[in-house]
Amino acid sequence: MRKFIMAALAASTMVPAFMIPVAAQAQSAREVRESQRELRRDQQDLRQAQRYGDRRDVREARRDVRDSRREVREDWRDYRRTHRDVYRRPAYAGPRGYQYRPISVGHRFDRPYYGNQYWVNNYSNYRLPAPPRDARWVRYGNDVALVNIRNGRVMQVYNRFFW
Repeated sequence: MRKFIMAALAASTMVPAFMIPVAAQAQSAREVRESQRELRRDQQDLRQAQRYGDRRDVREARRDVRDSRREVREDWRDYRRTHRDVYRRPAYAGPRGYQYRPISVGHRFDRPYYGNQYWVNNYSNYRLPAPPRDARWVRYGNDVALVNIRNGRVMQVYNRFFW
């Protein structure tokens, strides 16, 4: 009888191996949404504190926003680490005379570097935010940059984004 009870307990605690990634993926997506929602709430609290609060309220609200941003970033990194195949892209072939150099915000691309053949149209698959009007996510080497299409200026950049 004792062996039967121990076997039943062991069987009830075991989870099939094929179920683990699905559960982790669903939990990860939910966590990301919750973290982003909390970040928006904290940003709203910060705006309220800046309008009506004192210095201590503003300082605490800024700390909450910073912590929420850190959590969103960690959730995104966890998603990226567990979904490596999404971020694995074919080799990058830049324009004629292409030579990679690390870029930062404010860098100005020449027109061939942000042509439509380099646009990342499926940015939601990579969990990138929607680009504002007159801006596009552009692949540059293994980096992805948010580029203002009118003047070629980089607005945001994620280095070593693709594997």
